[in-house]
Amino acid sequence: MKIFDEQVISLVSDALAEDIKGSDITTDAIASKCNPQIECEVITKEDGVVCGLTIFSLVFNILSKNNFEISYFAEEGEKITKFQKIISIKAKSDVVLYGERTALNFLQFLSGIATVSNIAANELSDLKTKVLDTRKTLPGLRAIQKYAVNVGGANNHRFNLSSGILIKDNHIKLAGGIKQALETVRSYNAGFNQKIEIEVSSIEQAVEALEGRADIIMLDNMSIAEMQRAVKIIGKNAVTEASGNITIKNLRKIAEETKVDYISMGSLTNAVKPIDYSLNFI
Repeated sequence: MKIFDEQVISLVSDALAEDIKGSDITTDAIASKCNPQIECEVITKEDGVVCGLTIFSLVFNILSKNNFEISYFAEEGEKITKFQKIISIKAKSDVVLYGERTALNFLQFLSGIATVSNIAANELSDLKTKVLDTRKTLPGLRAIQKYAVNVGGANNHRFNLSSGILIKDNHIKLAGGIKQALETVRSYNAGFNQKIEIEVSSIEQAVEALEGRADIIMLDNMSIAEMQRAVKIIGKNAVTEASGNITIKNLRKIAEETKVDYISMGSLTNAVKPIDYSLNFI
């Protein structure tokens, strides 16, 4: 998580501010009479892949100025099973109660992404095709969502609009066609030596992209039969990527039958079920 340290600290601080809003009336009322040092544990309530341990700890670090103890019983990216003890914490009771929901929210959310990413990666573990995420992330959370994808074993597509060239359908319309779009971008990008990817939705467009010397051709919302034909036509002249309406259920079938190099899935980050955890006083 070191790459995103400053961003993550800011993100966690904002999340705490959103939840606490200056005080926790219930906790303050009870803890004003007695605020002992307590021990608690986090238990997973279902199978999955754990992700977000550092962020979980950061919540309590911010609240207590590092005046707490934490122990982990699973490592980041480890497969966990229902009722497994994941974390134990010793801290003032008000610190735990103030941070409990925020810490669990991050842990559950990121573990959900890591879990589905792990399932997707394992589906293709014996094939050449690799799974990619997309930019279909929640605003402000992209860095940690893409981090969780990596923890689960899948790969990242571009992080933002400046980290890669991807000519999409509206770019093509604006430029006046596939070849015109490729020529314009290549001319603008001359000297930067970046690969140019373009999105196509038919065999005819794939041929145009190939003739226009695209480096990567994204086969978007095409049938398996169409993608098979496109991949054969493209051969080794460009990298191929399948995209659109891809799920865990049809992922392997697409990879096996089309032989594309990559498959990108928005559902790794935008349709994820969180992994359920509970935090209990001992």
